[in-house]
Amino acid sequence: MIVDCGVYAGGERQDLPRDPETVAQAIDDDGRCFGWVGLHEPSAEEMHRVQELFDLHPLAVEDSLKPHQRPKVERFGESIVVVLRTLWYVDEGDAVETGQVSVFVGKRYVVTVRHGEGAPLATARHELEERASILGHGPAAVLWAICDSIVDGYETVAEAVEVDVDEVEASVFSSERTSDAERIYTLKREVLEMLRAIVPLREPIGSFARAEIPLISAQAAPFFRDVADHVNRVADQTEGLDALLSSALSAHLARVSVQQNDDMRRISAWVAIAAVPTALAGIYGMNFDNMPELRWYYGYFACLALMATVCSIMYAGFRRAGWL
Repeated sequence: MIVDCGVYAGGERQDLPRDPETVAQAIDDDGRCFGWVGLHEPSAEEMHRVQELFDLHPLAVEDSLKPHQRPKVERFGESIVVVLRTLWYVDEGDAVETGQVSVFVGKRYVVTVRHGEGAPLATARHELEERASILGHGPAAVLWAICDSIVDGYETVAEAVEVDVDEVEASVFSSERTSDAERIYTLKREVLEMLRAIVPLREPIGSFARAEIPLISAQAAPFFRDVADHVNRVADQTEGLDALLSSALSAHLARVSVQQNDDMRRISAWVAIAAVPTALAGIYGMNFDNMPELRWYYGYFACLALMATVCSIMYAGFRRAGWL
């Protein structure tokens, strides 16, 4: 659906009807203003309507309707299309959910197409409308506000994931026996999803910061340098979390192996101790006539004493060796 439409001139929002036709007509009539049309999970008909009004490239429009694109920047004539992945964290299931924002930027228009529940752009729009000096840079200012808002969301998600990674790390190295492999794998999969959204964004944001894109002026470039710095920082943080989870998984598997070896040593020690009375009972249970001990009055008690003595000596030896 169409969420919001606005026409801006001199850093101020114009009091006009909020529909795409009004925006398209306003930017045609007055070269000093630009328009911003925001859509959330639009239908093909709504997208086709906006495509005709702003002469959007059909391939880019087709991609914007498919919310599983790789972060990228594509140039179509005098306009560009920026695809960003949005992230938000669901702590109950250690899950990183993803969405997508496609930003069509022309000389005097911005069209945003958002999929998913994360990173609502209404907040970015309202904050930008309160900063007329920045909004005066035109469509580049809108692109910056969107990128900045989404990257801030990355940092929030990274901090939430880092808390869970710290919990896993503490659990792995605790004195209690824990089963952390499943949670580590889940977190590692979510971190991989984060990397897919963040790492490919480094180069596009870097090109904006260097003003290598015609629609990004030298005056707007410093704003994107700040975003680029945040992207690099959260990418490094996420890569660090990935490495830490790999180390935690290796440590967990090593601890499980050590615990299994300890269990096998204990079992072996008890089996060896149990073998002594089993062997003696087997020998004296053969019922041969030529066994003088069978007719000895103290034979039964002597056999029990021998069993207890040998088992005690073996138990003490295994305790000293650390097997029990």
